[in-house]
Amino acid sequence: MRLGIDIGGTKTWFALGDAEGRVLAEARIATAPSGDALADFARIAEGARGLLRQRGMEPRGLEIVGVSTPGGVDPRGGFVRNPPNLPGWDGAPLRDMLAEALGARVALENDANAAAVAEWRFGAARGFRHAVYLTMSTGLGGGLILDGRLYRGDANLAGEVGHVPVVWQGEPCACGLRGCAEAYIGGAAWTKRLARATPASSAVAKLAAKEGASPRPEHVVVAARAGDAFALGEMERFNEVLAQLICGLAAVLAPEVFVLGTIAAAAGEALCFAPLRQRVRANTWPRPEPIAIVPAALGERLGVYAGLGVAAEALRRD
Repeated sequence: MRLGIDIGGTKTWFALGDAEGRVLAEARIATAPSGDALADFARIAEGARGLLRQRGMEPRGLEIVGVSTPGGVDPRGGFVRNPPNLPGWDGAPLRDMLAEALGARVALENDANAAAVAEWRFGAARGFRHAVYLTMSTGLGGGLILDGRLYRGDANLAGEVGHVPVVWQGEPCACGLRGCAEAYIGGAAWTKRLARATPASSAVAKLAAKEGASPRPEHVVVAARAGDAFALGEMERFNEVLAQLICGLAAVLAPEVFVLGTIAAAAGEALCFAPLRQRVRANTWPRPEPIAIVPAALGERLGVYAGLGVAAEALRRD
């Protein structure tokens, strides 16, 4: 038996699975960070024990616990670095604290790497040896599966695709650089752009006003499906930047498949994937087989599979 834990800013998923990847039980709790990492970790450990009790199991009966967490991760030291929305966690030894609390081996990965492994083992990238996973939520992150294994790079920094420059000295990025892909198609940056650029007459503005909110990328997707000119122009801009990023990654990494989550997956085939494939085919070297560009498959179930993917990858490395 393996236990997966997916820690998010608002909720934490627990999933018990077997060696074949079948999910046998699952649960979730509110993350509710207190500012005290030790107290938060103890609460997560108790949530894990609670799920195991439902199955009549003790933590010592587990082969491994896989944990997906926001922020940077030192997989050797087991530390978390600057996780967003989790005050007090920076520098905290999450892996060792959970291992001690549960009496079981714990493996740790950042959430983008964990999502890439989950889609590779259980979702849209299953069956491929070379895959790139991209997620465009608040920021723009990614994970790399190269030659049938998760690739971390030096200092665990591989996959930081959001900070590839797409416009030299362009828009400022939250990381402090300029022109990063995240500054154009990351969710937070796009939301800021919409706040200043959305015409009051557009369907995007009307959808946002109906909710009493500022315009967001999801409003763009809905309005574009209805044929709104401003929204269609925004989707064109999104696809242009994303295609540029994919072409660069394709030239360097030569993956078989790109798996796209969040904004791209929500936009769907007509608004995103069909025009994206056309752009990429027109701007990359010919290949024996075209690069597959597909939506992520796990969707809302990603939290169930992310930690289990981390556990399976750690055992594969063994």
